[in-house]
Amino acid sequence: MEQRTVVIALGGNALGNNVAEQKAAVAGTARVIVDLAADGYALVITHGNGPQVGMIQDAMDAAAAKGDGPIPLPYSVAMSQGYIGIDLQNAIKDELARRGMDKKVSTILSQVEVDPKDPAFDHPSKPIGKFMGEEQAKAKAAQGIDVIEDAGRGWREVVASPKPKRIRELLTIKTLLSAGHIVITCGGGGIPVICKDGRLEGVNAVIDKDGVSALLAEKLDADELVILTAVEKVAVHFGKPDQKWLSTLSTDEAKKYMAAGEFAPGSMLPKVEAAVRFAESGPGRKSLITLLDKAEDGLAGKTGTVITDTSN
Repeated sequence: MEQRTVVIALGGNALGNNVAEQKAAVAGTARVIVDLAADGYALVITHGNGPQVGMIQDAMDAAAAKGDGPIPLPYSVAMSQGYIGIDLQNAIKDELARRGMDKKVSTILSQVEVDPKDPAFDHPSKPIGKFMGEEQAKAKAAQGIDVIEDAGRGWREVVASPKPKRIRELLTIKTLLSAGHIVITCGGGGIPVICKDGRLEGVNAVIDKDGVSALLAEKLDADELVILTAVEKVAVHFGKPDQKWLSTLSTDEAKKYMAAGEFAPGSMLPKVEAAVRFAESGPGRKSLITLLDKAEDGLAGKTGTVITDTSN
């Protein structure tokens, strides 16, 4: 039987919110990943970095306030990739060793190229870092920093969230995957860069993790994209008396639901968008959205929401 390649996009619940929580969370996550490796899947793992990159950027801002100079956001994204990647990599290695499985695990710091003319740069919308009071927010705004009031919880800095165009370390990822490694990459959506005069230059942005996972799965010619989140299945009319859980979803149906505003921006919407993008990227490709601890059952067709393109 031909080995199936699966890209798994881990949700925030798989990583925790701080150092102690992350250590505990990745141990459970590693068990799920090694279960899938034992089932014979070739695996590439992506992950978010929301709490971690905010924590790192806050620390960098504190250092800058002491006169050390500002640290650009792409450096904080890179730090978060390494910090999360090494914990996840070691947890997976420990679980493999516990089961007597001889398999390599590698973390690749990845840069993701975006279009400098992406309209997202004109409309920063992705909140990062800690909450602040209105006075502090006004001071930041006076410095030319974009801020928004975030759902009544306080003010936060916002940055652009451009669409991913090219994963610069793709060949390295392919090489390691072909060599049988479990590969961890594109953490936090990747380090956002633009190509300027033939050189890569970091930009102040955060790329959506699910969007880059769809691009990665497409370029790796993966069989399936698995997006892990906080619910077992996608629902329409969520939280209402007529709420309906969906086991299957065609890309056409998904587009209709998106147009009708069924999926919350910043929550389920980017996951469904990514799932649709990958399902439409080639014949036979499908996406799965489900819980972390249901990933194995989901890939076996027992649960989750499976998104397919019926026109292929």
